[in-house]
Amino acid sequence: MMDNFTPGPFAAELTAAGVPEHLHGWLGQFGIGALVVKMGIRFLEMSPERTVATMPVEGNTQVAGILHGGAHVVLAETLGSFSAAMHAGPHRHAVGIEVSATHHRSIAKGLVTGTCTAIHLGGTLATHEIVMTDEHGHRLSTARITNMLRDNARA
Repeated sequence: MMDNFTPGPFAAELTAAGVPEHLHGWLGQFGIGALVVKMGIRFLEMSPERTVATMPVEGNTQVAGILHGGAHVVLAETLGSFSAAMHAGPHRHAVGIEVSATHHRSIAKGLVTGTCTAIHLGGTLATHEIVMTDEHGHRLSTARITNMLRDNARA
């Protein structure tokens, strides 16, 4: 376990990604993950009930020049998984067991915002809906993720 005074090895990564200071103790030894960094995801709000982040279109496009459908799913799964893990609490972790997405419209430039909202926060399952919008509030995609909540292995 880490104290709240000693920065973990990922302190700069967490700060750059917008992770609130009160979550640094939890994520300080693990970071946010290489894919999250590579995709340029930046957190604006984080809780089990609601997590919001942005992701640039640039650098995450497919050959036609629009945001890759898989990028939508990466953003959705990131938000849903972080929210579920926060709900799971200490000594537990979240494991994704289902994710689905519907793409409504394309985007070729700008910033995408993902807003993750809890549908169900139970003792063994957490389900979230994630809505991706453009800078004008147009819905780009809707995703849903269910995570199983498990106890950490005992040492």
